[in-house]
Amino acid sequence: MTPRATPALLAAPAVLSLGIALGLPLLGIAVLSFQGFDFDKGILPVWNLANYAELLTDSLFHEAFLRSFRVAGIVTVLCLAVGVPEAWIIHRMAPRWRGLMLLVVVGPLLVSVVVRTFGWMVLLGSNGLLNQAMLALGIPGAPFRMMFTEFAIILGLVHVMVPLVVLAVWASLGRLDPALLRAAESLGASRFAAFRRVVLPNIMPGILGGALMVFCLSASAFATPAMLGGKRLKVAASMTYTEFLSTLNWPLGAAIAVLLLLAILAATLLWSRLVERPALRRLGAA
Repeated sequence: MTPRATPALLAAPAVLSLGIALGLPLLGIAVLSFQGFDFDKGILPVWNLANYAELLTDSLFHEAFLRSFRVAGIVTVLCLAVGVPEAWIIHRMAPRWRGLMLLVVVGPLLVSVVVRTFGWMVLLGSNGLLNQAMLALGIPGAPFRMMFTEFAIILGLVHVMVPLVVLAVWASLGRLDPALLRAAESLGASRFAAFRRVVLPNIMPGILGGALMVFCLSASAFATPAMLGGKRLKVAASMTYTEFLSTLNWPLGAAIAVLLLLAILAATLLWSRLVERPALRRLGAA
């Protein structure tokens, strides 16, 4: 066995296991998406592109996909705006407080997404705590309609996704040598300049990785958009659920799932080529 073949042989069991566990179901979904469907006969043994043609000409499908990626983009920006400073603040805390704050950040991940979303439903309802508080304060226009809106979906997803950004940036900060920051400040750099020239290049992989993770998970999220958006505000994942379990049109639902997967893969490749690599290259050169 040659040294070059050793890594491939060691990785072979994991690759084979993932191929069986993930590849075969995805292949089955892809094959199903090309079959026909009849409401009286069920799935038909025909093979064509009718499902994809129907989706590409359906305005409801266009709206759901645009909403999925619009919400995912907004959630990603908000998670970065909240998560990056939060990770930096926790990193600068005293060790005795650092562990406690990390536990507070990671704590929501230990609770089911459904339970957390129910909590937001209690807060955002017409008679929820937020509207009751605004009524008590005499805010004009209260109570406001917050449930079953994109605002509610974005708020719920940000709550779910922020810990992922914090953990990704925290992992990058853990590799940062504190002496570099002190050296920059001792050489006359302001705190902002030291952060931009020393800290930012070191944590940028964590920022970009966290952003990509949040975007992909938000674009494919189902529970939070379904519960906070209701039946009117459909996203791609909820449309897939409806076709599989409500109308029982499995081939059409499979086609939606395939298109969503391809769209997320395309966004990931574009992010890597157009954003991540140029950003890391510029920061490295700087």
